[in-house]
Amino acid sequence: MTQLVSGTGVISVVVADDNAVVRLGIRSLLGTAADINVVAEVADGVAAATAVRNRRPDVLLLDVRMPRQDGVTTATEVAELTNVVMLTYSDAPEVVGGAIQAGAKGYLVHGHFSADELIGAVRMAASGHGTFSGPALVALRTPVTTTSQRAAQFGLSERETEVMDLIAEGASNAEIALKLFISEKTVKNHINRIFAKLDVTSRSRAVSLWLTP
Repeated sequence: MTQLVSGTGVISVVVADDNAVVRLGIRSLLGTAADINVVAEVADGVAAATAVRNRRPDVLLLDVRMPRQDGVTTATEVAELTNVVMLTYSDAPEVVGGAIQAGAKGYLVHGHFSADELIGAVRMAASGHGTFSGPALVALRTPVTTTSQRAAQFGLSERETEVMDLIAEGASNAEIALKLFISEKTVKNHINRIFAKLDVTSRSRAVSLWLTP
């Protein structure tokens, strides 16, 4: 998605953040631009994905840490349907890198952009171009923890690490089985062991933990 969808010259935006005050602030800032319309606000990643599928906004402003499903996982689900810009307090290199890998076109860190810069970032995203605030650029230039270091941290085997990396990329069990030439039942067994070692009960939580230093 690289062009405005509405055809009216007005950029439609969905704001996803679990903090109602933050959502109100973003809406207020964007409300000063005549060519931008916030069509929906949501408080978690699952609702964000649903809003994108139902409203087909030109731009999704997406927080990273949210209930039910984190922003990186959500970006993976909807990056083909809208232009995703991460709008968050997190500037951890692996989170920034994970978001870009998931398909986000921009990454803004709260406290490091002005109202005009936010509006400009929305307009750029609607045209298919990315905008990155200073901390995000620094994060992208910062060496990140390697996969082997993460695997050692959680005690994952080589195969479990391969499965976890594919989960982080948004692959389904069937896709993982196909890529690794194993059965879906074997994939499920690996995932159960991974969840136990990471002490999580969901894929989204596992991805968030895996991508966070």
